[in-house]
Amino acid sequence: MAEAHRPKTSKNEPGVDGARFLIVEARYYEAVAAHLLDGAVAALKAADARYICWQVPGALEIPIAAKIALDMARTAGAPFQGVIALGCVIRGETAHFDIVAGESARALMDLAMADMLPLGNGILTVENNEQALERADPQQGDKGGDAARAALALYRLRAGQGAL
Repeated sequence: MAEAHRPKTSKNEPGVDGARFLIVEARYYEAVAAHLLDGAVAALKAADARYICWQVPGALEIPIAAKIALDMARTAGAPFQGVIALGCVIRGETAHFDIVAGESARALMDLAMADMLPLGNGILTVENNEQALERADPQQGDKGGDAARAALALYRLRAGQGAL
């Protein structure tokens, strides 16, 4: 059953005054990735955030790419204020799905907790391509936008801008 499209932002949410976010996007499923990125970018722009996007082959590469980018940015004196992870893992006939989905999520949470890093996890875990496209499409599930809004909400919370 399709998710109903619903407004996801409040007009009362404060902007983030150019805070810098990292998007790490797995391109394994190109059409899904494009939808996820569109949703995330729209949410970041609506909040007056800046962003840089790194692309990686698949979901397992997202956490290490995020760590590399975070370390490089911190060393350069231009740290990111949050990370948005975008990708898709579709169940197949082997246990590979469970490994990729579980390990990417675990590594992202470890990274976020270690640095108190605002994180939006937009890695879809679905049964088939149809579910993935429906959830990724900004006009339907908008899970890329949801991931960006989650990172923004945590950034605001960490910045002392009130509760979620």
